[in-house]
Amino acid sequence: MRSVAPPSPAAVSIGELSRRTGVNIETIRYYERIKMVPAPPRTASGRRVYGPAETRSLAFIRRSRELGFTLDEIRALLALSADDGENTCAEVRQLAAGHLADVRAKIADLRDMERVLANAVRGCDAGELPGCPLIDSLSAAAPLISSSTTIGARPHRTRSLPQVRTATPLGEIRKPTPMHKPPRRRG
Repeated sequence: MRSVAPPSPAAVSIGELSRRTGVNIETIRYYERIKMVPAPPRTASGRRVYGPAETRSLAFIRRSRELGFTLDEIRALLALSADDGENTCAEVRQLAAGHLADVRAKIADLRDMERVLANAVRGCDAGELPGCPLIDSLSAAAPLISSSTTIGARPHRTRSLPQVRTATPLGEIRKPTPMHKPPRRRG
């Protein structure tokens, strides 16, 4: 059974918590369901009540998500933030360094995408090839970019995979060895 909280001047409703942290109400409930944040106490009428600790935790999660950390990485960061051990900073640094490598790999993939698209647009502008080079490239059997890269989504971890170069009608792109992972659920 959930605890019943007495009214506190610092306690806020889920709507107010959402406004203060910039986290959607449904997302707050989702974080509670997956145990990213503990279930809050409730009033006698069943309303959730949140305090300063929940506000800090949700702001931490939101900022971490803005930086592209996964929910598992954030869960680890939250656990490390609660631990005042000697190695905490080193562990956080290691996790952040791994994430930084992922961000840099994504930037490299985006540069490859930009180059391929710029070549396609230049080919169309110059009228060098018969037909439409962009349509021809999009119709080609070989992918133009890595299958692990999706615009707007975080790529699968590829930093330890061997990279191969693939020639396309519009230029050469870097492509990691394929990985067979199910798509991640966004939280």
